Amino acid sequence: MKGIFQKFTNVVSVYITLASITGISLFLTQYFSTYTPLNWSLSFTFVAAILLLNHYTILLPPSGNSLSMDSAIYLAVLFVFGIHMALTILLLTSIIYALYKKSVVWWKHLFNFSIYSIMIIGTYEAFFLFGGTLGTLSFFNVTSYMLSLSVYFLLNVLFIGFFFVLTATENLLQIVKGMLKETISSYLITLILSLNLVLLMKQQIILGVLLFLTVAVLLSISFKQYFELYQEVSQKADIDHLTELYNHGYFKSLLEEEIKTAKLANQSLSIGLIDLDDFKKYNDQHGHLQGDKLLKHFGAELKKSASDAFTAARYGGEEFALLMPGKTELEAYQFINHFRKDINDQYFEGVEVLPHGCLSFSAGIIQYNQDMYDSSEVLEKADQAMYYAKTKGKNNVCIFDADNVPAKTFYNNKEMELLEQQLKIFLYKDVYTYKHSRRVYEYAIEFSNKLNLNNNDQKILVMGALIHDIGKLEIPRDVINKKGKLTKDEWEMVQKHVIWGREIVSTNRELADLLPLVELHHERYDGKGYPYGLSGQEIPRLVRMLTIIDSFDAMTTERPYQKTKSISEAIDELQKCAETQFDPELVHKFIEVIHSSPLHKHSIEQPNKISI
Repeated sequence: MKGIFQKFTNVVSVYITLASITGISLFLTQYFSTYTPLNWSLSFTFVAAILLLNHYTILLPPSGNSLSMDSAIYLAVLFVFGIHMALTILLLTSIIYALYKKSVVWWKHLFNFSIYSIMIIGTYEAFFLFGGTLGTLSFFNVTSYMLSLSVYFLLNVLFIGFFFVLTATENLLQIVKGMLKETISSYLITLILSLNLVLLMKQQIILGVLLFLTVAVLLSISFKQYFELYQEVSQKADIDHLTELYNHGYFKSLLEEEIKTAKLANQSLSIGLIDLDDFKKYNDQHGHLQGDKLLKHFGAELKKSASDAFTAARYGGEEFALLMPGKTELEAYQFINHFRKDINDQYFEGVEVLPHGCLSFSAGIIQYNQDMYDSSEVLEKADQAMYYAKTKGKNNVCIFDADNVPAKTFYNNKEMELLEQQLKIFLYKDVYTYKHSRRVYEYAIEFSNKLNLNNNDQKILVMGALIHDIGKLEIPRDVINKKGKLTKDEWEMVQKHVIWGREIVSTNRELADLLPLVELHHERYDGKGYPYGLSGQEIPRLVRMLTIIDSFDAMTTERPYQKTKSISEAIDELQKCAETQFDPELVHKFIEVIHSSPLHKHSIEQPNKISI
C-alpha cells in the first residue's frame, strides 16, 4: 500500500513539475523587459487593481464559490497593451503573493504562476490566429475576442481538471463536467467584464480602471450582503423554529447526499428514528405550551449529545431523527441507547404522569446497505424498527430485523388501534375467535411478504385478516361456543356473520378497503361458497389469500365443532382442495410459507404432534 501511495505521489509531482517548466519556459520565450517609465507605472496600477479585486471577491450562492475578476484585468491588458505587460503584471502579482502568503508551499505558487502563463500565452496566440488586432474592439471583430477567451477558459479547465484527476477518485470526464457546471457562468462574467474594461481603457486608461474597480468593489459588497441574506434565509428554511434542530426536509436531502457518499466510498451509514413515548398524554395533561417546552428540552439534549459528529433533526411532531455517517448499526444502537438512559435519568417538570415515570422514547435503527433502493426505503425500515420498539413496551431501542419487524409495524395507525379494540370484545365472548384472528393476522404478514405485496395491499390483507370474523359478535354466545354439532338454523346463523361483519365495518369509511375480506372470505374457488357463490377470478386475490390462511388455521386449531388436524394433514388438505376450494397457485405459495416457517418446521417433521 505504501508503494502504491508513493507511486501515486510521484505521478502528481511529475505533472506539477512538467506544467511548471512548460509555463516558465513559455514565459521566458515571450517576456523581455523593454519597459518605459509609463509602462511600469501602468503595470503597478494594474497590479494594485488585481490585488484589490482578489480581496473583494464576489460570493456566489448557493455553495459560496468566490469569483475574482483578476482574469478580466489580465485579458483586458493582453488585448490592449500586448503580452509583455500582461506577463509583467502576472510576475509582479505572483511575487507579491508568494511573499504575502508564506504559509502556502512554494510549489503551489510556482504551479499557479505557470498555469496562468500558459493560459495568457495560449489566449494571445489564439487571438492573432483568429484575426484579432491589439487595441481594436468593434462589432465586426468581436469573434476573435470570443474565441480567444474560450481558449483561456478551456486551458484552465484542462490543466486544473487533470490535476484533480491525479489527486481524486473521479475520472476526467466527471471532473470536467463538474467544473463546467460550476464555473461556466463565472467565465462568461469574466469574458463580458474584460471586454467592457477594454472599451473603458481605450477611452481613458486610469479612469477606465478606476470605474471598473469601483463597479467591481460595489458588486462584491452587494453580493456579500446578498449571500449572507441567502444563507440566513436558507438556514431558517432548514431549521425547526421550536427545537432549533434541522427540519424534516433538510434531513431528507442530507440523507440522500450521505447515501451517495456511502455508496461511492463504501462507508457505513446508520439512521435512527426517535419517538417520544406517550407525548400526547403529557400534552393533554399539561397543555401545549408545556409540551413545546418538553420538545425544546429534548431537542437541546439531542443536539448536545450528537455534537458535530451526527446530524440531529426534528422529523415531525414528537419524532426526531439522527444521521450517523461512518457508524455501524451496533455503534448507532450503543449511542442512542446510552442517550436514552441519560434522558430517563433527567427530570423534567410533569414527566411523572407518564407510564414510565420519566421522559422516555422508542427508537429504531437501520444501517444503509447497497441493496436498499433509496432514502425512502431506509426511512421506512427505520420507522418499522421504531414501532417494533414500541410494541415491546416502549422505552426501547431496536435495530431493524427483516425477520421480526414487519410483523409488528401495522400498529402504526388509528385504523389498527380501532380494529384491536373491537377484536378484544371477543376476549369475554369467544376467546377462540380472538386467538384465531390473531394467528390469521400473523400468517397474513408472512404470506404477504412471500408474495412481495405492495404496502397498500399488504396493509389491507393484514388488517382484513385481523378483523375478518368481526361479524361473529352478533352470534349468540351459546351458539358460537356450542361444543356439539350445529343445527341447520344455527349453521345458517353462523354463515350470516360475513354479512353482519360487513355492516359493522361499513360504519367506518376509513375501513372501506377491508369490506371484501370481511364479506367474501368464505367464497370458494369452485363457486360453492357463500354468501354469493363467486368463483375463480371473481373473488378478489386478497380474499383468495385470506381464505387459504383462514382455513389452514381453522384446521390446525382446537375448535368446539370440528376435529383438529396436524400441520402435515392440513397441508395435504390444502393440496387436495386446490382448484376446488382454493386458488391452486396461492395454495402452493402458502405451503412454501409454512415449510419455511420456524414455528411449524418441527410439527411438519412429526405430524402426530399438534403445534399451535
